[in-house]
Amino acid sequence: MKHALVTGGAGFIGSHLVDHLLAAGWRVTVIDNFDPFYSRDTKLANIKSHQTHSGYRLIEADIRKPASMRRLTNSRMDVIVHLAAKAGVRPSISDPVGYHEANVTGTQNLLELARETGVKQFVFASSSSVYGVNPCVPWTETGLELMPISPYASTKLSGEFLGHVYSHLYGIRFIGLRFFTVYGPRQRPDLAIHKFAQSILNGTPITVYGDGTTRRDYTHIRDIVKGIHAAMCYGGSAFEIVNIGNNQTIELRYLISAIERTTGRAAIINRVPEQPGDVPQTWADLTKAERLLSYKPRVSLENGLRDFIDWLTKDRLRTQVDNIDTGVHAIPALAAGRIAE
Repeated sequence: MKHALVTGGAGFIGSHLVDHLLAAGWRVTVIDNFDPFYSRDTKLANIKSHQTHSGYRLIEADIRKPASMRRLTNSRMDVIVHLAAKAGVRPSISDPVGYHEANVTGTQNLLELARETGVKQFVFASSSSVYGVNPCVPWTETGLELMPISPYASTKLSGEFLGHVYSHLYGIRFIGLRFFTVYGPRQRPDLAIHKFAQSILNGTPITVYGDGTTRRDYTHIRDIVKGIHAAMCYGGSAFEIVNIGNNQTIELRYLISAIERTTGRAAIINRVPEQPGDVPQTWADLTKAERLLSYKPRVSLENGLRDFIDWLTKDRLRTQVDNIDTGVHAIPALAAGRIAE
């Protein structure tokens, strides 16, 4: 049974990856510090089904602190998938030091763990934000002009550079995956699709930054998980940076109308100026992903939105039932021994 260490495994992308790996027969150890960027209860709900699985272990720890990961130094692991990070472009502008500590120092600590334990496969969650305001779309990994315009983006680029160092010096195969606007069930509540859908269903205004002409390459979580798993099993060159996106760029105005069609309700729009750190467009060239990882996205925006809205509607109903039954939103506690081991 192969053993994967997944950081950030209680989050949106991480919990879906753990679903996939457990179903595929992997043993999975998760590190997560349950950062209060969004609700701990939401993350506990994400991993509820993992708790009783014999192949699952959860360690509540902070990757910024090497001592908190010492319990793993005697573990045999086949691959580290490093998804944990302080997320979000706009929040990083007000806390650049905190983002550096979590995303750069944390990545350094995980690479040190790989070196000390002999792990030779390391998959890193980078971001399309590293391309910044590069106008040459679709973006290719071999393009020389990277123009990050937020502290978050710069930390992800730093993580890629650290990976190159450790690959060169210590023979660790490092695969950096540049994700493009991931969405789907369990999506973080601060992200646009989640916020827009919630507000439209509630009949409250949505905040739109700028004139609605910004464009994003929206990628469904099922496609992202397939890309990660392929990178975990990749046995080629020692260092690669690979786009994982959908190879389509969707205008914000179209996205809102698509959510309106999916929910059957009209959006109330509150338009405000564009925000610092936001890029005008993202668009992934997937030639390299297909060549190295046989990656091809399968989920269309329309089907992906329907999948997300179905989950969101069920989640809202579950929350309402919890509130009726208990007066609060109650999430069962973790099974004994599964946390802070």
